[in-house]
Amino acid sequence: MLNMAEGLTRLAALAAHPVVATLARAFADAGFDLAVVGGPVRDALLGRETHDLDFTTDAMPDDILRIVTPISTAQWDIGRAFGTIGARVQGEQVEITTYRADSYDGVTRKPTVEFGDTIDGDLVRRDFTVNAMALQVPAVKLVDPTGGVEDLIAGVLRTPADPSVSFGDDPLRMLRAARFSAQLGFRIDEATSDAIARLRETLTIVSPERIQGELVRLMQTDDPVRGIRVLVDSGLIEEFLPEVSALRLEVDEHHHHKDVYEHSLTVLTQAIELEHTRHPGAAPDVPLRIAALLHDIGKPRTRKLEDGGAVTFHHHDIVGARMARKRLQSLRFDGETTDAVATLIELHLRFFGYAEGAWTDAAVRRYVRDAGDLLERLHILTRADVTTRNRRKAARLASAYDDIESRIAALREQEELDAIRPELDGNRIQEVLGIRPGREVGEAYRFLLDLRLDEGVLGVDAAEQRLREWWAARD
Repeated sequence: MLNMAEGLTRLAALAAHPVVATLARAFADAGFDLAVVGGPVRDALLGRETHDLDFTTDAMPDDILRIVTPISTAQWDIGRAFGTIGARVQGEQVEITTYRADSYDGVTRKPTVEFGDTIDGDLVRRDFTVNAMALQVPAVKLVDPTGGVEDLIAGVLRTPADPSVSFGDDPLRMLRAARFSAQLGFRIDEATSDAIARLRETLTIVSPERIQGELVRLMQTDDPVRGIRVLVDSGLIEEFLPEVSALRLEVDEHHHHKDVYEHSLTVLTQAIELEHTRHPGAAPDVPLRIAALLHDIGKPRTRKLEDGGAVTFHHHDIVGARMARKRLQSLRFDGETTDAVATLIELHLRFFGYAEGAWTDAAVRRYVRDAGDLLERLHILTRADVTTRNRRKAARLASAYDDIESRIAALREQEELDAIRPELDGNRIQEVLGIRPGREVGEAYRFLLDLRLDEGVLGVDAAEQRLREWWAARD
């Protein structure tokens, strides 16, 4: 609950921040107003850590640049057309924007930039009331024309203007509602929720890159499940990630299986908990979290209702990996993230074969080889995928995973497992077999790698002999 007395004290501390104070003096000396705006003000009132500093002013872009140049080590004006000048002041990156009074064309999401002349007019055009507050400096005066403080106290997200107008102006704000709900733990007020459901199809005018950016920010929060529920319940997720809502499989009265949607949300929550436990203080692992959310998206396509009430999802790991790759590519995710998510989904069932019967050392080596540098993420995802309420089964699976991790550690110490390669390289293979570079060298290399995984270290002489035997049998 917001304590206003403490909140005001924190606002005073924000005004005294060295960067804020330096800029406040410079703009006041030049005869212009300046205010910290948006997230930093909201977070200061809530007692949350303040990150990026954003400012608004009645100064025009040329004036902003002139004022900040003497007190900054770098300046950039890439946002000048939108009234924004960036600068590095005392080692911190800041953005300062002229009061705005934009309008949108409703087609491209690009605003028609119009500079405003009052801070109130600038604030009412923002996304949510809790982000539409400003702290005027150096006077330390809170400006809140839309009731942001009251909404902070109530823990509610509401648009400053009619939500139909606000989301019609910029549909990306609907995604931001889900993200802020997760980030702040706030509920979305009824009129705003209704508008999201009604206007969800307008998200099509937003670029995939922008949607991806909001999805990543949502997944970086401590409780992305809250935001995902907003997206699914409103139907908004259908516009960019319909595979998630498809997890809500229809229940057949004669066949029973786990609620795949709720299971996936639980796996995501458990993966985040393991992430924090195993790597405290590390940055949120977005690829791991996306993989946890999407790991079962192949189930709707592979579900088969068997006689006797059984339900099967054969090969849903392979199908799901392909689906995830296609969807992430459509959202313009980078190749590294896309590959990581798809590989984790493809491998997430592999461990359960181990739990059913101890693997040979060769099988463990293959598991490590196939996971590559994703092994630690695969450990977390696989452990998180255990959501059974059967305590005995859960304990058995946890014990099995403890065992495989200890075996991997032992093999790694013995064999430098992360760097397993055949004992002969491509050049030596060509010399031994008397062949030229080509497809056959690759086949021989794979034979030797399988041999290395299956039997461990053989020694160069033995490897050469086995290679010759393989080559002779092949002919």
